This record gives sequence, structure tokens and C-alpha cells, in this order.
Amino acid sequence: MTALEAVLFDMDGTLCDTEPSWIAAEFAMANRYGATWTRADAIRLIGQNLPTAGAVIKERMGLDLTPDAVVDELLDGVIEALLTDGPVWRPGAVELLVACNAGGVPTALVTMSYARFVDAVLKDLPAGWFDIVVTGDQVARGKPDPAPYLVAADLLDVDPTGCVAIEDSIPGTASAEAAGCTVVVVPHHVAIPASPSRVVVRSLVDIGVEDLEAFLAAARD
Repeated sequence: MTALEAVLFDMDGTLCDTEPSWIAAEFAMANRYGATWTRADAIRLIGQNLPTAGAVIKERMGLDLTPDAVVDELLDGVIEALLTDGPVWRPGAVELLVACNAGGVPTALVTMSYARFVDAVLKDLPAGWFDIVVTGDQVARGKPDPAPYLVAADLLDVDPTGCVAIEDSIPGTASAEAAGCTVVVVPHHVAIPASPSRVVVRSLVDIGVEDLEAFLAAARD
């Protein structure tokens, strides 16, 4: 069986369900500025890197703000909601992370969220559960570019083709596949079809390290 070198987790929508908080922050911004924003607009941004999201929101809402200022305002709202309500972990995600730790499989968090938001999420997890963390403000090019996953693999000193990425979005899946990873997709807000380089599962409940090894082996055959 193909050796599993590392497991690379997306965060928003995969490890925890932060997407409703992002969407609420987008609608709150639209309300503050008297702008138009729809559910379809919000869904199209799922999985996008934050500079792209900021630029789209600026244009769609007609805001006299820079994309970076849009992102900063969104982050303020999302972090406030997170600190008030706490993260909602996706079914089976933390259990799979625990299983990887117990099995000695290196892990990384690869997210397009910025470090100050990621820190607020991870404070509820024991320190050291991820060997490395790659955030959107640490990479020059975000998902769907392969750079975030390539950076994670490089920091872990592993071959991306020996890694399984856990994703829930189209940009994230494209990023991981372009980096050479096998992808386990857990669709949440957006449907994603199966393909030779990805496995689509309904949830991570009852998914263990041996399952990831089998998925990787099947994708490499």
C-alpha cells in the first residue's frame, strides 16, 4: 500500500463550520453600506482566498474601500462571532485529527483564513495537534493556486503526492490536486463531483488513517 506521508486539513467548512459566520459578516457589511448582496454571491466566495474575496465584495457592493480594508472589516465580524459562540467542529474532523496524531502521521492546517482568525479557532484545540499551519496571509498565491499545499508539504519535508488533503470547496480541491495531493472531499455548502484524484465522502465520521491510506493507494494505481 502507498505510504501516507501526511494529512493536510482545510479549515473553513472542513475542520469547522465557519462559513455561516463569514456569510453573516458579508451580509452585515452589505447592510452597513446599503449595498446589495445575495446568498448566491456568498456561495461563490466559499473556499476563495481572502484578497480575491475582498476584491469581489468591493466591486459587487460598490464600496469605497480597498480589498484589504474589506477583508479586515470581515475578519473583525467573524472573529467577534467566533469568540462569542466558539467554533462548530465538523462531524468526525477532530476525531480524524486525533487518529492521525495517535498514528504518528504528520498533519498540517492549510487555510486561506488569516492568522489572527486561525489563532482564534485553534485556541480550543490542544497545542501541537497540527505540526505546521499555513494561513492565507503567509502565501503569495492562495487557493486555487497549488502554492498553499506545496508550502505545507515543503515545511513538513514530504512529497505532495504522498499526502491526502481534506477539503470541502472547489478552489481548495483544485489547489490540492494541482499540488499533486490525493483529495478527500467532504462537500458541505457546495457539491463537488468525484474524480480519479479525489474521493467524495458524506462526512469524516468513521474515517480513519487506514481509510486515507486506502484512498491514496487507489488514486495512485
